[in-house]
Amino acid sequence: MYSKTSRILWPLSVCLVLLLSSCSIVTTRRNKNIVYQAATTKSPELKLDVYTDPFFKGPKPVWLFIHGGNWNSGRKEQYRLMGRNIAAKGMVAVIIDYTLSPAANYKQMAQEAARSVAWTQEHIAQYEGNPQQIYVSGHSAGGHLASLISIDDRYFDSLGMANPIKGTLLIDAAGLDMHGYLKNDPPKPGRTYANTFGLQERGWKDASPLYHLHRDMPPMILLMGGKTYPSIIAGTESFREGLEAFAPETPFVLQKSKKHIPMILQFFNPLNRQYRKLHHFISDTNQRRSAVKSE
Repeated sequence: MYSKTSRILWPLSVCLVLLLSSCSIVTTRRNKNIVYQAATTKSPELKLDVYTDPFFKGPKPVWLFIHGGNWNSGRKEQYRLMGRNIAAKGMVAVIIDYTLSPAANYKQMAQEAARSVAWTQEHIAQYEGNPQQIYVSGHSAGGHLASLISIDDRYFDSLGMANPIKGTLLIDAAGLDMHGYLKNDPPKPGRTYANTFGLQERGWKDASPLYHLHRDMPPMILLMGGKTYPSIIAGTESFREGLEAFAPETPFVLQKSKKHIPMILQFFNPLNRQYRKLHHFISDTNQRRSAVKSE
């Protein structure tokens, strides 16, 4: 699904955007390495970072971000600039780590992501975040996990709580139709996708957010690069077709000239116009929820 070139270009591209973001994040604060899941005999200790800007007074909307990396790579520290940019726009950013393949399969990753949301709901008020305005976002594999826990309530049911996610921001999300992808290109035993999604077709459907769509799920916004990987284009198109039956008004933003990695790197630039669109989506969603409550 991903090329080796992407991993080579990642650190080089990051250097190019460092200068763009240095001037707008002077007042932001990073509260790093907060444990949201203690180590057990079955799972490791997991941590997250919280970014705030004291210039903006709370309670503020919360943007929780799940990184990508083909389900087998990536770490929260790579997204410090994004966290600071989100905070500098009057929100609280939460950026998480989770266990990667082959040490975990997608179910464990999704369960950990849900647990990070539960931690956020319980503790984010300490950082002037609004626990009633938690928005989950992800890029690539992180988009898969973000959409899965937003749609499939079983992950929060297992924690004994209602789904607290108020909206979902998907940035060039992978795996929205993992069943379709793996059926055409079945994984081989011992390889990454076999470890992550298994070898049985029925499990691939369970892993696909497409097959968990329902009418009362949180509102979403989808961003996709016009020059991203064909598998992401195909999965997003199938996902959008599925959304027609439940949420036909779901916003879709096609960035025609963008490839997969630049789709996330653009958020390292504080002036990127996509921030305005996503901030508008969050504000509009909050206003609609307030209007419904007042009726």
